[in-house]
Amino acid sequence: MSAELDELYQSIILDQNRRPQNFRAMESSTGHADGVNPMCGDQVTVWVKLNGDTLEDVSFQGQGCSISKASASLMTAAIKGKTKAEAEKLFDDFHDLITGKTDGASMGRLKAFGGVFRFPLRVKCASLAWHAMKSALETGAGTLSTEPHEG
Repeated sequence: MSAELDELYQSIILDQNRRPQNFRAMESSTGHADGVNPMCGDQVTVWVKLNGDTLEDVSFQGQGCSISKASASLMTAAIKGKTKAEAEKLFDDFHDLITGKTDGASMGRLKAFGGVFRFPLRVKCASLAWHAMKSALETGAGTLSTEPHEG
């Protein structure tokens, strides 16, 4: 990756951390899940509102490192308006991106997380909100942890 592209991706992550999209609690959600990363201190709650099979609204709140917060922000923007199946596919694609299995060429701004795989501890930061979203869609409510025997 070129230095200019690396700098652009860092800029996207820092901007999303400072001014996250959809950063709010949702009163009328159809599901929510809490995620905790004890190793890093990240905590996130993701709310989803389904209208039939479509994600009508998605939001999050929490605290943590810039990668965790930026990932949650970009995730909410990426899945809003998608069907449940499309959101789950994007979850799989994002996981492949942050674990280095794909270059994410077609993932738009989410590609900013393409270098995360080089820092294994940061993969959990980047994926925390995504796992919470998936849990909210599958179970309607829950708590999950990135570490075994937590939450």
